[in-house]
Amino acid sequence: MGDRSKEAVELVEFIAKAIVTKPEDVKVTPCEGGRLLELETDGSDRGRVIGRQGRVAKAMRAVLTASGPGADCRLEIVD
Repeated sequence: MGDRSKEAVELVEFIAKAIVTKPEDVKVTPCEGGRLLELETDGSDRGRVIGRQGRVAKAMRAVLTASGPGADCRLEIVD
């Protein structure tokens, strides 16, 4: 995992932990050489991370894309 993907992982973790009620259960895993980030949360927090009509997830993806390290990363929220 390169420095850029590590910074992208840290950014997504920081945002997700600020949103959820159980931050210790937040896990971000880089896949496909760091081009895909998989975000896992506790089942009860998944709705918070996705938001109404996906607004929170869309905002997280926009921040990730706007950041230097995450410009070429995709974010996927997994079960």
